[in-house]
Amino acid sequence: MIDRAGAAPATPLPRLLPFAAWLSFLVNVIIIGTGGAVRLTGSGLGCPTWPLCTPGSLVPTSELGYHSLIEFGNRTMTGVLSIVAVLVLVLLWRVRRERRDLFVLGWVVFAGILVQAVVGGVIVWLHLNANLVGFHYVVSLVLVCLTAAFLVRMRTVPGPRERSVPRGFAILTHVTSLVLAVTVIVGVLTTGAGPHSGDANVQRDGFDASLLAHIHAWPGYLLVLLTVVLLVWARRGGLAPAASLTALLAVQCVQVAVGIYQARSGLPPLAVGVHMVLASLTAAAMTVVVLRLKRPADASSRA
Repeated sequence: MIDRAGAAPATPLPRLLPFAAWLSFLVNVIIIGTGGAVRLTGSGLGCPTWPLCTPGSLVPTSELGYHSLIEFGNRTMTGVLSIVAVLVLVLLWRVRRERRDLFVLGWVVFAGILVQAVVGGVIVWLHLNANLVGFHYVVSLVLVCLTAAFLVRMRTVPGPRERSVPRGFAILTHVTSLVLAVTVIVGVLTTGAGPHSGDANVQRDGFDASLLAHIHAWPGYLLVLLTVVLLVWARRGGLAPAASLTALLAVQCVQVAVGIYQARSGLPPLAVGVHMVLASLTAAAMTVVVLRLKRPADASSRA
């Protein structure tokens, strides 16, 4: 998903930084999967309080059952995300001035993780409010995009950048990213109206899930069509985003297949969970495509 084009960074980065950066991306994707597991198994209130699991215990007790283990496991992942985010910042400390772009991105990711922890606690306090649960997912998706952006910038020379594609191509790419955002938002509303509430006693947001499922499909198909157009354009013009667009289209095709399957199979929990994770990977791939629209301003002189 990450293109290898671009000049080598002028300032050597710590050897462990690529490992930590990829780990950060991976765990932010994984927590979307564990969060989905909480919702899809009805374990949203497995730990009925926050920050403690129960009023008298930080960890699940035997009386709570397996739902508490699933919910507590997702809470534990937040700690893992925080540790990895801190590791990235520590590794960047020596080059924080030369690679201010990476250092700022690292802090934004860390702050986002802390916000997510608080939002998760408020969701428990409000007994899985559907709108907040949807917001919780969107923030996680944004964090995946930010960690993907970090991976791209980590391999790019810092400093001024210039457009590396025709203006029309750049405009169409941004339109495509907007269509992706609409697809995700409608998908969040569709899930919020569906049967997977996170707990059997939680009321949904009141929308017609069947109608929203059809509406969700329309921008999804448009997204695939626009990606095909961009890919053909990039291949014929030898443009830098071609490889990233190939990855983006591949993820979209799998996502569409899973979406059709789950809609025709009564929304099986595993398929819905896979659909949620694939949405984050689609957004990450789109982030890479957008970043590949530009190159370091002096890249041509280095060639």
